Amino acid sequence: MTDRILEVCVDTADGLAAAIAGGADRIELCAALSLGGLTPTTGLMKQAASVPIPVYAMIRPRSGNFVFSEDDVETMRGDIDTAREIGLAGVVLGASNADDTLDASVLSDLLARSEGLGTTLHRAIDLTPDMEEAVDRAIALGFDRILTSGGALTAEAGCQMLRKMHNRAAGQLSIMVGSGVTTQNVQTILEVAPLHEFHASCSSVVTDLPSKAMQFGFASENSKITSSENVAALKKLLRT
Repeated sequence: MTDRILEVCVDTADGLAAAIAGGADRIELCAALSLGGLTPTTGLMKQAASVPIPVYAMIRPRSGNFVFSEDDVETMRGDIDTAREIGLAGVVLGASNADDTLDASVLSDLLARSEGLGTTLHRAIDLTPDMEEAVDRAIALGFDRILTSGGALTAEAGCQMLRKMHNRAAGQLSIMVGSGVTTQNVQTILEVAPLHEFHASCSSVVTDLPSKAMQFGFASENSKITSSENVAALKKLLRT
């Protein structure tokens, strides 16, 4: 039996509790998952600091691309400091140049600020023009892992590139697959790419949103929440 790692991304206290109850191995803590994940609030980080599994904070100060100004980078430095001071296990980072290659200068700066924390390179890598070269760059920078869909919109569509990235990494860092990973496709992904770490939201659509909140634009009809049952079901498949 192989016990693979399941990281669950959450953006609420309820989602955090559900992920843990379902058996997640690690948490990616965010705000605004509907935007791909932004830096979580200090309050949510403090709540997450006491949970029994490792928690990594997303460090992304705004939505949009990953080409960051110096003001953005200074915000990110401060958020990394906050994650460390609160006691989280790691951070999730990414930064791009205008041509979508990884911005080694910014990433080196942020990684130096993250010394002593676990580090994941997020899906900024999926925008890069040469995914395998980007793996080499991530290794040279010193990341622990890469979160990626293999450059495709979904992990299932990116299976072949995920295998190439896994082979290119050669154990120097971990390739963690994410974007649309579910119980329906995880076996298909595994048949192509022999990965050890998986990233998923394990969410379900919220069906009982107050109509007035939706009318005023305070809630979306596509709102989702982490499901402990979905977490448990995916974790079960990853053990086989």
